[in-house]
Amino acid sequence: MGVEEALEFVDTLLFSSTGVRLDKTQKMLLCQLWEDDTRTYQGIADNLQYTEAHLKSVGAKLWQSLSRLLGEKVSKANFLGVIKRRFLTHKSIPLFHTHIPSVNREQTSALDLNFVGRDREIADLNHLIDNGAKIILIQGEGGVGKTTLARKYLRSQGFDFFLELWMPKDPVNIIDVESIIEEWLQRDFQEEPGREFGINLDRLRRKLRDRTRKIGIFIDNLETTLDENGKIIESRRPYVELLRVLGDSSNQSVTLITSRERLSESGVDIDCYPLKGLDELAWKQFFVSRYIYSPSTALSEMCNAFGGNAKAMQIISGAILSDYEGNTDNYWQENQNDLLIERELENLVASQFNRLQQLDTQAYRLLCRLGCYRYQDITHFNIKGLQYLLWDVPELQFKRVIKYLADRSLVEFRKGKYWLHPVICTEAVTRLQESGEWETANRRAAEFWTDSVTKVENPQDALMALEAYHHYMAIGDFEQAADVITREIHNKWDKQLPLVVLFTRLGLLETLIFVIEPLIERLGLDNPQTVKLCNILGRAYRRIGKIEAAFIYHQKAGKIAENHCLLEELIFSWFSRGLCYIDLGEIEEAKKILQIAKNLSEVASHYYQYVVYSQSCLAFLDSCLGLKEDAMALLKEAEVGIRCNKLTTWVRGTSLLFASLTYKNIGDLETSFELCCQTISYCDQNQFNSLKARATSCLAALYQEQGSVSLAVNKYLEAIETMTQIGEKCNLANAYYQLGLTYQKNGEVTKSQESFQQALLLYHKIPAPKQIQKVETAMGLL
Repeated sequence: MGVEEALEFVDTLLFSSTGVRLDKTQKMLLCQLWEDDTRTYQGIADNLQYTEAHLKSVGAKLWQSLSRLLGEKVSKANFLGVIKRRFLTHKSIPLFHTHIPSVNREQTSALDLNFVGRDREIADLNHLIDNGAKIILIQGEGGVGKTTLARKYLRSQGFDFFLELWMPKDPVNIIDVESIIEEWLQRDFQEEPGREFGINLDRLRRKLRDRTRKIGIFIDNLETTLDENGKIIESRRPYVELLRVLGDSSNQSVTLITSRERLSESGVDIDCYPLKGLDELAWKQFFVSRYIYSPSTALSEMCNAFGGNAKAMQIISGAILSDYEGNTDNYWQENQNDLLIERELENLVASQFNRLQQLDTQAYRLLCRLGCYRYQDITHFNIKGLQYLLWDVPELQFKRVIKYLADRSLVEFRKGKYWLHPVICTEAVTRLQESGEWETANRRAAEFWTDSVTKVENPQDALMALEAYHHYMAIGDFEQAADVITREIHNKWDKQLPLVVLFTRLGLLETLIFVIEPLIERLGLDNPQTVKLCNILGRAYRRIGKIEAAFIYHQKAGKIAENHCLLEELIFSWFSRGLCYIDLGEIEEAKKILQIAKNLSEVASHYYQYVVYSQSCLAFLDSCLGLKEDAMALLKEAEVGIRCNKLTTWVRGTSLLFASLTYKNIGDLETSFELCCQTISYCDQNQFNSLKARATSCLAALYQEQGSVSLAVNKYLEAIETMTQIGEKCNLANAYYQLGLTYQKNGEVTKSQESFQQALLLYHKIPAPKQIQKVETAMGLL
């Protein structure tokens, strides 16, 4: 990169942002530095015949402009390195065009690089003004871009001139409004002010009614002057009179006010315009204008995490350039779990919390407490979720406190749903943990979720009910966490079932495993609650094809059950191990284990459902071994139980399926077909998707026996699709195996081999040696 390229590059950057080119002195200064960046200002001044002071002034303004433009500090010392690095990034622009087709360099060169994505907002402000608005309060969270929008509007909409009033952060430093009006009259309208405030107000009113000039007025950071009720603080009440003048309908002026909080002065006519964050496209435009590109989803995730906040966009882009050499993905990978890693962002958010703490301690405590909610599986809550955290506030004040937060954009809400943006939540969590209320807040939140979900009908209900578990885990109350997931809850299939059982029915197996494993570890194997959890975890592992893990947890459950004399869990442990052996194709071993489960079940009448379940499974196993008479004897006993009302819906459905499979194996295809159709209908009624898939596979086998190959193939494919979706590995492998047999009998060798290979792949992952042997035999490999 030569000096001419460097000058052209810097000149283009400045012009695209400010519309101003490098002047002669700036170019000469940069040429001197390009040749030798160790030169002093005095040395350069001697060469160019300028004074040192003049060159320092030129340099300071140039470095300031480039720093603001590039989002990183630029100085005489690092200028050379920064420009070379940015030039190289600039040269690689074409590599990224396919990832961001809506943004290109031709577009960004014409942009105001500090103002993107607000076309709709400009149109909205015009609409309000066209409809008679004289004062518009642009209200939003800190850093969202209120000031930038207001200034851009006033500078771009043809105003002859505008008056500006900036409010300091500390109310003590607020200038008396009397002095402000005097200065406006004298400096901007060339009129001597009077001695009385009322006279000066009237003179200002007449000036604002002047039809020959279009005047814009800008008041920034009004929240400094507001009290906890949104009214002008007592010591600055004369500002109310100024606002009344500015809001006069006969004015030819327009006043834009920015504030984090709403103004609630009944005597002032004002239109409030809530300002939200920038969208993803605006972030892309901004980042591209600084030659930062993200071909992955990192930029989108950042925009969502920070709610499109404009200040966050500027701060983060600067950090990416200065610390990560423009690599967005690396920045996000390292910092996505610490959203307030940048000090400026941390201070910005902290300032909002600090002001709230000063104005309203009840609202401040609520905001911090809201940090206990997770906003992950369930991303929002209703108004009761807020009320449960107001345990120390009288009920009559609930709505006031909640509205106070909403009016200040500190809690998001839409259509009765409330949540915190991730950045606000990060600060809330930190402050809540430091407040001493972490445990109480989480317990109250857990109670809210428990009380909110009285019936589970779909995955969303189940996940809402599970939220209480996460709150108890967060405070180390593992007993309560176990109670949440094992408690029985109403549903639309059975009267009551444990929440973890409903998770299994709804296909939330991975979530179930994620929840139970750490809980077992923390409860320990000596805890009676652990036995049920081990059995349920074992069943989940079996369903996803991790048979070895399933055995481990069922064996653990058996030992705990024996130690604590928990017979039902002991029966379930033996029974589940028998099902594992069936999945592995270990028929003899499965029969031996299930016989133990059956014998244990027969000791008391209230374990009768396990007796029936065992009978149907044992009948199926005997039919696999060719023991037709034994199979029929067990099947007749099981059918009596299937017709009674002592079984859960799951046991009845599964027993029906095993009965159908047994009749198929002994050659009674008509009865098998009838029971299979009953099973499918029963599954539809009770949302047993996994069981229905197995029954559909059984139906496919029956069609194959009848010679209806096309029907058989379609049903196998239907079963395979469902099993793939819910992760049923063992049954999925068997379905592929049966499909392979069907293709083989129909002479479709290639499709047959493909199906067998899919079955082998799954059986090897389980692993299931006997099942592998079965498939390889069918393929002619053994």
